[in-house]
Amino acid sequence: MNYHFSMDKIVLIIVMVTSFVTPFSASAVTIALPTIGAEFQADAVRLSWIIGVFLLATAACLLPFGRLSDIVGRKRVFAVGVALFTLSSFLSGFSWSMMTLILFRVVQGIASAMIFSTGMAIVSLVYPAETRGKAMGYIAAAVYIGLSLGPVLGGLLNYYVGWRSIFYFTALLSGFATLLTIWQLKGEWISDKGEKFDKIGSLGYMIALIFMLYGLSEITRASWAKYVMGAGVCLLLVFLYYQWTQESPLFPIRLFFNNQVFAFSNLAAMINYSATFAISFLLSLYLQVIMGYDSQISGIILLVQPLIMAFVSPFAGSLSDRIEPAIISSCGMGLSTMGLAYFIFITTETSLWMIIADLALIGFGFALFSSPNNNAIMGSVEKKFLGAAASALGTMRLIGQALSMAIVTLLLSGNAGMSSDGQLVQDFHLAFIIFTIICGIGVFPSLVRGKVKAVA
Repeated sequence: MNYHFSMDKIVLIIVMVTSFVTPFSASAVTIALPTIGAEFQADAVRLSWIIGVFLLATAACLLPFGRLSDIVGRKRVFAVGVALFTLSSFLSGFSWSMMTLILFRVVQGIASAMIFSTGMAIVSLVYPAETRGKAMGYIAAAVYIGLSLGPVLGGLLNYYVGWRSIFYFTALLSGFATLLTIWQLKGEWISDKGEKFDKIGSLGYMIALIFMLYGLSEITRASWAKYVMGAGVCLLLVFLYYQWTQESPLFPIRLFFNNQVFAFSNLAAMINYSATFAISFLLSLYLQVIMGYDSQISGIILLVQPLIMAFVSPFAGSLSDRIEPAIISSCGMGLSTMGLAYFIFITTETSLWMIIADLALIGFGFALFSSPNNNAIMGSVEKKFLGAAASALGTMRLIGQALSMAIVTLLLSGNAGMSSDGQLVQDFHLAFIIFTIICGIGVFPSLVRGKVKAVA
């Protein structure tokens, strides 16, 4: 076994572990929120911040750390990120108040940004173009397995050991990744050594994105939220203009104008997450409130989608090494559109097996879209832009997730407390009409992105 082959495997194992831990932690903590609230006597708004601050911190720090890794080294930023995630997870388990838990979750979000802005870039550097898609597929599978096991294993840990054990388990796994990174990950990857880090641009971007996403998340609960979101959008426009004029920008804006594959692949990613992220939330309400299933049965039903995604992703990624990602991703998004459309017509009389089959269809479609689309994004840029590409992909994912939940929150805002089952059914169907349209529109940028092999 030669050194290069060994390094391939080591990098893939490390990135797969970190790709598993973050979504696992997020979904497992969500299950434990009622228990955390009971211990700290926290209301629903304060509990929502446990999830919200993590997402905000991750989204705000992705681009700055992606650029910093270009200058100081991707391994260095990745290693610090994994170590910081381990420490913050461990400290979260020791939280003595709601405020300290929220603070440690902010640190976790920052660490997560350091991991996601570098991990996929390192994989893209280590793996050649002909096998990169397969590696992306295994990473995607790790993410979906984390999402699948989070509610199940997190629920068991919370029930039998307590909510703190979720953070200790997370720290144990990320600690393993930290040791592997320090002892086994050799070499360093620096593309822009000695270039200036754009501190002003970084600060402006972080403020703009926090304002925009926070305003979006609160728009149905506070009248002033729309002004915060508007300020965030204005600041983001100023940031984009400022970046266009810089010699060493935080993010090379010209990639979106000069690289059709990169631009349309990122747009497709944002659209796809906007259309699919809120599915589990909506179905959880529908299955329990309207159809009368308990939380255990509902959780098992909702496992179908991420499990299918986990099994299909390596196959889809490997397929994108031989067939243009645009073809595979577009087919995947088309299948997801069909699955979303079916949910428009379900009723209380709909067979549970049909719901499960439809979730499987959506999961299959998402898996066909995700890994090839990631492969297209990472394969469409020069090596020096890999950090920026990984950060852009992560940012598009988070913005899409925020938009998806904002749509649902807006629709459900008139049905507080789920007092009207009839209204909830209407909102459910309307949400899936909107998501079907969004996903259908997303097929077009996916199709017209062009050929990756022509620009790789």
